[in-house]
Amino acid sequence: MNLSRLAPAAFVALLLLTGCPEKKSTVETDTTPAEAALPKAPAFNADSAYAYTARQVAFGPRVPNTPAHVTTGDWIIRKFKEAGLTVKEQPFEAMAFDGKMLRSRNIVAQYQPQATRRIAVFTHWDTRPFADKDEQNKNAPLDGASDGASGVGIALEMARVLAAQPDSLAPGVGVDFILFDSEDYGYDSATQGEKKNLLAEQENRGESSWCLGSQYWAKHLLPANYKPSYGILLDMVGAKNARFSREELSRQQARDVVDKVWNTAAQLGFSDYFLFNDSGGITDDHVFTNQAGVRTIDIIDHLPVGDDYFPAYHHTTQDNMSVIDKRTLKAVGQTVLTTLYNE
Repeated sequence: MNLSRLAPAAFVALLLLTGCPEKKSTVETDTTPAEAALPKAPAFNADSAYAYTARQVAFGPRVPNTPAHVTTGDWIIRKFKEAGLTVKEQPFEAMAFDGKMLRSRNIVAQYQPQATRRIAVFTHWDTRPFADKDEQNKNAPLDGASDGASGVGIALEMARVLAAQPDSLAPGVGVDFILFDSEDYGYDSATQGEKKNLLAEQENRGESSWCLGSQYWAKHLLPANYKPSYGILLDMVGAKNARFSREELSRQQARDVVDKVWNTAAQLGFSDYFLFNDSGGITDDHVFTNQAGVRTIDIIDHLPVGDDYFPAYHHTTQDNMSVIDKRTLKAVGQTVLTTLYNE
């Protein structure tokens, strides 16, 4: 999950929150609109999504420039290919705020690549290299079980389920699973004030030390000239008692998609997870996909009330498999899968 001191220039009119004290959360509640009949969608298997999540964590922290990062990326690509999807890699190098050059790659896996109408499912697959919110292990790498692995686990299970359907039961859209790299290697002024942010000047120009993969992708679209109907970003979507509110930029850029997803969740019985609350904005990958012309919403775990925007595990060593709950994976995966079948 990303924390950014400044919002990109295209959204300076928006109040984008960060994961540090420079945030301002609002909560507004309303009721769900009248229900419409849900389409018949295949079952999302939470046990499988959990296993995919655990396998990533078992490789070790997926920090760019490490063997675990390379091995995990290769495994993700292999799983998408085993499901029969068309996979493309987008290698790139990006400088982190501390001056390190990060060897990175975005991963694009296409289901029904021939379909004209398409939906994007975004997530990130790297992990933060330091648990800077951890009081005991501030410089330790973290597992990123919810913050990274859970979104990939849900994407892999959705791909497996979709690919297993006969043509007669396929959804009416193609789906592109786009996994961003080097998302979580950003500068947090609240926890890393002793360090120098070498990307400060770029941030003043509307870029960010966070979301390096989505920033690269937005400037070098893959597939070329990519124009899906909309996108759904999955970030921190696997933890126990997760809560997803309607984030500000998501509402402003794609309110119809927000309503579609949240109403679907309510009809499926997942309104304990998908709250009909409005929350402030946050700098995440959807900022840059929206800049690229892809109307994108963000499904992200955050606290709906109080001073803290994020749960206690965020950017600490607590973000391990002990926080992952199959019920949360089911709520998110089934909701997004059913949304796709509603197109």
